[in-house]
Amino acid sequence: MYRFEAVIHLIGVNPFVFVPELILENLFLKSGKRKGSIPISGQINGKDFQQTLVRFDGEWRLYINTAMLKNSPKRIGETVKLMIDFDPSDRSIACPEQLKQALDQNPDAKLIFEKLSPSRQKEIVRYIARLKSEQSIQKNLEKAIAFLKGQGRFVGRAKPE
Repeated sequence: MYRFEAVIHLIGVNPFVFVPELILENLFLKSGKRKGSIPISGQINGKDFQQTLVRFDGEWRLYINTAMLKNSPKRIGETVKLMIDFDPSDRSIACPEQLKQALDQNPDAKLIFEKLSPSRQKEIVRYIARLKSEQSIQKNLEKAIAFLKGQGRFVGRAKPE
């Protein structure tokens, strides 16, 4: 585990910290890559988390969500203590059967879904997979299919690109 302290910054509405260059270099070596996302795990102020390190706007950033750190959007400027390391564990999420069926019943939406980048597909699959109640699943499946057909927003997006 690599230990460091960092100040929470904000880009758009997203709190994040910069990871020190030496730690980044070690993570690149362990992950075997310098592009795309790098899965990591660790602790923030003593609380365990799993997250993905991503490069955005030319900089590698560790985004801090509220599951990792309570009230993180209100903590901009705060210094936090972090421990991180490369996390090789499997993070794949199976496509929920309800989503498969909805796509099969809507060939136009399925065609658009299949043309999406893997990260966009994963975003939709993950969103539906994390829903608990059957009512929420059905409501959001309707939204997802409409979104894929170009009718409305879903997962914070206006267009399925």
